Amino acid sequence: MESLFLGSFPTFGGNCCRRSNSFKVVHSPSPIAAFEVSRCRAWTILERHNVVKSQHHYVKHHLRHSAERSTIYRKNDASFLAHAASEQPLQSEPEAYIPKKTSIPILDSLDAFYRFSRPHTVIGTALSIISVSLLAIQKLSDLSPLFLTGVLEAVAAALMMNIYIVGLNQLTDIEIDKVNKPYLPLASGEYSVGMGVMIVTSFSIMSFWLGWIVGSWPLFWALFISFILGTAYSVNLPLFRWKRFAFVAAMCILAVRAVIVQLAFYLHMQIHVYRRPAVFSRPLIFATAFMSFFSVVIALFKDIPDIEGDKIFGIRSFTVRLGQERVFWICISLLEIAYGVAILVGAASSYTWSKCITVLGHVILASMLWNRAKSVDLKSKAAITSCYMFIWKLFYAEYLLIPLVR
Repeated sequence: MESLFLGSFPTFGGNCCRRSNSFKVVHSPSPIAAFEVSRCRAWTILERHNVVKSQHHYVKHHLRHSAERSTIYRKNDASFLAHAASEQPLQSEPEAYIPKKTSIPILDSLDAFYRFSRPHTVIGTALSIISVSLLAIQKLSDLSPLFLTGVLEAVAAALMMNIYIVGLNQLTDIEIDKVNKPYLPLASGEYSVGMGVMIVTSFSIMSFWLGWIVGSWPLFWALFISFILGTAYSVNLPLFRWKRFAFVAAMCILAVRAVIVQLAFYLHMQIHVYRRPAVFSRPLIFATAFMSFFSVVIALFKDIPDIEGDKIFGIRSFTVRLGQERVFWICISLLEIAYGVAILVGAASSYTWSKCITVLGHVILASMLWNRAKSVDLKSKAAITSCYMFIWKLFYAEYLLIPLVR
């Protein structure tokens, strides 16, 4: 509207003003001349007013446009954070990832390494070792500095090996991750291939070195078997890269998460730390069986949000073969069955406190899983990825309940 008003009198107002600027009146007894001067001054004021209004309108428009762009950027940042969490324990928006720039380089480096290490797998590894170590405690006096030292040795060595395994998987999946997980440092270009090789090599060496120095054979064999399976899972060599085969890939993850973690680290505490004979207790058998279900679910579920990249690069996962919805509900069903068995095991305990806590705890977790599953939009990659991370939280919660199974 303002542009229309300004354009209604362009010639008359403009000429009048120009005449008034060059016209000096010393004495004008004529009423007509006085009227002419007054009219020119009025047009000059009106024109300046319209220019000011036009400039004010431009500034408002510019500020509004800037605010809208800022809102869009904030939404994009939030969308990235929601989509940035999908990874496997040995090891999702297709848009290119642009790393966040900060004024402190060390913070950029820490953030990149944080994403490279796949923190949800690090947390899972640390919690599982601590939980299984608690199963070796037979009396209150076992909670001693000796116990703490043994746990720290096992956790430190295992976390180094965990970083080797997830790092190697990223090195061999750079092109796939550019589609599935563009926020990872190698896929985004924050890390060069040389940097990735240096990190995984260093952490594998440090892991074996610590395992050897500690002198615990159960710990050393846990690291060695994890190294072999993690390498065979990812590396692209003849007879290897087992992740291409859905069943073999699932068995690799099950072997590490369900068997090696439970048995080897329990034996590390039982034999090496406490110098006792190996005894496979009821809680240990339960933990191994339950985590077998959970490991299969993690192995299957991790591929659901990654179906696009897996199809492009020929990874024949169960999700690619059976479809996202079918694999999703298979995973939910397996976990609900596992929770049902856990409730029965808890109810059979001879300790009232153990019975109450384990039964109630597994009922709550099973209910949370079912409610979450029903609300997941299987057409949304972000929703599936979020649910995958929720399953990892259930994984953490289970390791808080396992020491209480008696």
